[in-house]
Amino acid sequence: MSMGPTSNLTPELAAMQVEIEEHARRYGLDFYPTIFELIDADQLNAIAARGGFPTRYPHWRFGMEYEQLSKGYHYGLQKIYEMVINNNPCYAYLMRSNAALDQKLVMAHVYGHCDFFKCNDWFSQTNRKMMDDMANHGTRIRRYMDQVGVEPVEDFIDACLSVEDLIDICSPFIQRREKKDNYRFGDREKQEEESRSPRFQAKGYMDSFVNPREVLLSKQLEAAEKGVARRIPEQPERDVLLFILEHAPLTSWQADVLSIVRDESYYFAPQAQTKIMNEGWASYWHSTIMINKAVTAVDIVNYADHHSGTLASSPTQLNPYKVGIELFRDIEDRWNRGAFGRDYDECEDVQQRRRWNTGAGLGRQKIFEVRRIHNDLTFIDEFLTLDFVRDHKLFRFGYNPGSEAYEIESREFPKVKQQLLQSLTNRGRPIISVVDGNYRNRGELYLRHDFSGVELQTDFAVDTLRNLERLWNRPVHIETVLENARAVLSFDGKNHEIEKGDSVDIPGLEAIT
Repeated sequence: MSMGPTSNLTPELAAMQVEIEEHARRYGLDFYPTIFELIDADQLNAIAARGGFPTRYPHWRFGMEYEQLSKGYHYGLQKIYEMVINNNPCYAYLMRSNAALDQKLVMAHVYGHCDFFKCNDWFSQTNRKMMDDMANHGTRIRRYMDQVGVEPVEDFIDACLSVEDLIDICSPFIQRREKKDNYRFGDREKQEEESRSPRFQAKGYMDSFVNPREVLLSKQLEAAEKGVARRIPEQPERDVLLFILEHAPLTSWQADVLSIVRDESYYFAPQAQTKIMNEGWASYWHSTIMINKAVTAVDIVNYADHHSGTLASSPTQLNPYKVGIELFRDIEDRWNRGAFGRDYDECEDVQQRRRWNTGAGLGRQKIFEVRRIHNDLTFIDEFLTLDFVRDHKLFRFGYNPGSEAYEIESREFPKVKQQLLQSLTNRGRPIISVVDGNYRNRGELYLRHDFSGVELQTDFAVDTLRNLERLWNRPVHIETVLENARAVLSFDGKNHEIEKGDSVDIPGLEAIT
C-alpha cells in the first residue's frame, strides 16, 4: 500500500486504493508511491487554479482562474474528477462528493498518469521534488514582496509570465553550448577568449560570484562605447529566458523571480508536449482495469455513462482523451494482427488489409514501447494513418470569412494530419530565437520568428515586445513575416514600429495554408 502519512482517505477508500494499485501493477504499470488526498470541491478548484499544487507564489492570475473554475462548477458547466502531480511521491486528489464508482475510476486513471510520468522519456529530466520547490518559490517571492513591495514584484511577474513560453523545450536533452570547463587555453587562446567575451572562465556553480551582473553589464557598455561590434550570442538561441537571465541588467531579486518562472516553465513543458498521449494512456488503463477487474454488474451502466462522457467528441475542439485512447487501441490492434511492416504497407487490397492477421500478438508490448519514447508530435506523425482518420471521421477545421464561422475545410488525410502536426509543433507556440543581443552595437535585443505559415498575432506580439523591453531595458525587435512580406516589429520603450521588407516565398506554404 502506497499511502503516505499525510493521506486522509477513509478506510473504504484506502482499501479501494490497495485493490486498484494491485491491478495496475499486475498489468505492468510502474509508478512512484502515490498519495491520494480527499478534499472538497472548493479546495480542488483552488489547487487546480495553481496548476495542481497546494502552495505557489502569490499572483492575481491564480485567483482569476479559481473564480472561473469555481463558477463553472457551481453552475454545473464543468467538474474536475481527478488531478495528479508529477512528483516523487505522486500526489493525487479525490473529490469528497464523488460516488464510490467515480473514486475507483479516478484511481485507475491516476495510476495510468503516474506510470506515464515515471516512464516516458520526455519527463525523465523533470524535477521530481517540485512539490517542495513550488513551496520554496512561494517563500522567496513573498520575501521579495516584503522587501520591495507587492506591486513592483507582481508587475514584474506579469512581464515574466508574458514570455514564459520562450524556452527551448529540447534543451534538457541536447547540449546546445560547449562545456568550456573541459578546455585548456594557452596564452594566445586566453587572450582571444577574453577579447571575445567579457566573462571570466568559471565553473557553473561559481559563475554568479566570478562574473557579477554589474561587472558584465559595465564591460558590455564599455565595449559598445569603444565601437567594438560583438554579436551575442554567436549562434541563435531558443532559450530566450536564459539569455535574458545571463545578459539583461536585472537586480538580484528580479533575476531570481525570472529564474523561478523559467524553472516552472521547463517543469510544465513535457505535460504540454504529451497531452494527447498522457490522457490517452490514462484513459486506456482506467478502461482496461475497470472493465476487466474493478466494475461489478451493478455499476457497469454508471461506469459506461461516465466513461463515455470523458471521451465525448466536441464540435469545436479536439478531445485529447478520445484521440489518445483510440490511437493506443489502434496500435495495439495493428501489432496484435501484425498489420505493420513492408508487406502490409505495400498491400493495396483494402479488404485484405482489413482482414490482415498474422497472429503476431505484439500489441501490449508495442504500446508500452510507444509510451516510453514518444511525445504527441512524434506519436501523431508515426501512428496517425489514413484508415484511422477515415474510421474516426477526423477533419480539418478552418474559418470561413463568407459565413463568418468556423467550418469543415477538408477531410483529406494529408491536410488533417498537417494541421494536427502544426498545432503540436513546439506545443503550438511560435518558435522564437535570440539572434543578437547587441543589435546595431547598441545593446538592443533582436529576435527572429521561425515562420512556418502561421503569422504572429500582432496584438500579442506588441504586448510581448513591451514586456521584453521592460526586462531587457533597451529597445527590442522581432523579425517575422506579415502578409507574405518580411517585417520587423520594434519597441523602444515608448513607440511601436513595423518595418516591412521584401516579399518572401516559404517552401511548402501552399500545403499548410
